[in-house]
Amino acid sequence: MMPAKQAPPTLIDRLPSTRGDLEADAPMARYTWFKVGGPADVLFQPADADDLALFLAAKPAEVPVITIGAASNIIIRDGGIEGVVVRIGRGFADIRVDRDQIIAGAGANDLTVARKARDAGLSGLEFLCGIPGAIGGALRMNAGAYGREIADVLIDAEAVDGAGNVHQLKASELGFGYRHCGVPEDWIFIAARLQGRPADSGEISRRMDDIQAERETTQPIKTPTGGSTFANPEGMNAWELIAKAGCRGLLRGAAQVSELHSNFLINTGGATATDLEGLGEDIRRRVFDDSGINLEWEIRRIGRLGPGQGDLA
Repeated sequence: MMPAKQAPPTLIDRLPSTRGDLEADAPMARYTWFKVGGPADVLFQPADADDLALFLAAKPAEVPVITIGAASNIIIRDGGIEGVVVRIGRGFADIRVDRDQIIAGAGANDLTVARKARDAGLSGLEFLCGIPGAIGGALRMNAGAYGREIADVLIDAEAVDGAGNVHQLKASELGFGYRHCGVPEDWIFIAARLQGRPADSGEISRRMDDIQAERETTQPIKTPTGGSTFANPEGMNAWELIAKAGCRGLLRGAAQVSELHSNFLINTGGATATDLEGLGEDIRRRVFDDSGINLEWEIRRIGRLGPGQGDLA
């Protein structure tokens, strides 16, 4: 009898051992704020920075890697994600105070960082309570709100490159622009040091309360959504262009342009990533036809195209 042929090794079998969690065919919709998206070939949730660096150094070079954090400003497409998704989470969530500075892991929630600064009597970081997500994502897109952005408060950051080497980067080395960071896409942020300034905790609390109250009245934060869908063109507000083009409340499948804030997309229940991305492209076409402005996506769209997405980039 001829011996049975062995099946070729799966991707997860070809990856190095880790102290963190490795999961094949991992459903990703459970991690995203939109509650949509196909599976990752493999999901890796590293235990800490050393675990991440060793994994990146040892994995096969041809295996692609995509990083997510809180996934608050991401659409994962219905076709899923090729290769390995690295999720920066609990192993990177430590926050500590060093005099007038906050040292935060990339997985630390922005709101939690703002509260830690408040409790330490440090002002200047209140704007973070108005940004959904975590510090790693804030660094990657130079996130901002209420008149400030991460570039205004960053002292330095730590990142791991695609080969597992750790880099210390001064704020001036990150190449910050509007909703942009110049650090290579395959580098993964693991920590940041932020500058605060001593102030009265009560005043800080009042400022944070004002920010959160404004968010609750102007943004659809109690519905599955992401952050701002499109970047503001220079000197303009994306939401005004969208509203002017008649897109407020626009539907595509179960995806809708928020009636509360027209630069937010929402999942009304049962939307697919294809619905959401297609609706975004509908908005872009309508705004261009109305005003000649080509809106640029601020939400990150990753993964394989799903059914009916052949016309999307």
